Amino acid sequence: MPKSTVSKLVPKVPGVSVPGASRRQQYSASTKRALVDVAESLFTEHGYAATSLDAIVAGARVTKGALYHHFSGKQALFEAVFERVETDASRAIQKALRGKKDPWEKALAGLRAFLTVVQEPRYRRVVIQEGPSVLGYERYREQEERSTFANVLEIVRSVISAGTWELDEDMLQTFSRIFFGAMSSAGETVSSAEDPIAAAERVETAITFILQGFQALADAGVELPSGRSESS
Repeated sequence: MPKSTVSKLVPKVPGVSVPGASRRQQYSASTKRALVDVAESLFTEHGYAATSLDAIVAGARVTKGALYHHFSGKQALFEAVFERVETDASRAIQKALRGKKDPWEKALAGLRAFLTVVQEPRYRRVVIQEGPSVLGYERYREQEERSTFANVLEIVRSVISAGTWELDEDMLQTFSRIFFGAMSSAGETVSSAEDPIAAAERVETAITFILQGFQALADAGVELPSGRSESS
């Protein structure tokens, strides 16, 4: 990466002021942020395997000792980047949901925001392409549920409340996990497509059709199955 490009990623310490924090603490926070900034850029452009710690510390203009002061190694640094990208994605979706009172509009707004996020280069590379292999499946799902799942749960609660349905928490979680799985799969489909825009349009069409089915059931006052057999 050219020095001029990297220098833009490194924050200037004098411009950072945290009330109550010492100059040393502010410098430490600035160093950590610079490492994550540069790592995010390099992981996005080159991928995890092709990015060396030497390249990261050179880009952040710090020593390896400074890196190891904040992170145990490259995987820990990747996890910090992953968390940041997922958190930013979650905030973007939350922003789209904010102020939407109609549950169906809210669901579609969340869907569209998600489909926009998964087309971003850093999300495609860090979260979808690299995340599962670098973090391992269990850790990947744990991190993903910590951010994205909360948005899905909010949307499902809103949609379910549009009908006369009264679901216990276990059933609500079941619905949410089914939709969460569908959204995760849709995100992978869009991210890996040769034409992500066209793929996103297909996903939106399919999920809109499903939501319209739920809306029709709600408007008709149809009861949802209890989930229990008649003999139980």
